Amino acid sequence: MTRPTSAPDVTRTTGALPALRALAVLSTLGVLYQGATAGQILGPSGEAAVEWHGGGAIALHVLTGLLTLVAFWYRRTSGGPWWPTALSAVVFVATFVEASLGHGESLWIHVPLALVLTVGVAWVTAWTFTRAATAR
Repeated sequence: MTRPTSAPDVTRTTGALPALRALAVLSTLGVLYQGATAGQILGPSGEAAVEWHGGGAIALHVLTGLLTLVAFWYRRTSGGPWWPTALSAVVFVATFVEASLGHGESLWIHVPLALVLTVGVAWVTAWTFTRAATAR
């Protein structure tokens, strides 16, 4: 009687995909929160909304930074594609660029950059729920 020398092909399960999904959804909610508070800045409660918008920016820095780290973790543990990590990193850096341009005369670039952030985060979030992400 002989024994097989190799283990059966079993997909390694990690917590990377659920963590990636959670952070992607939280990042999306963070971007939506930023849009809502930006709209409030233009209204009668503008002064108070500036503080809420600034706090949301800090939270978005943290969330997109964690999203980048977890996307890398997912890539390393599952052999997934590289682009979610790269796109998450671009969004993370862009949050700082956008925050630095969020005052006075530079709002002409702040608002379009917010749209880029929204698309980037939404793209990663949508991908985490596709069959391509779960097939790993």
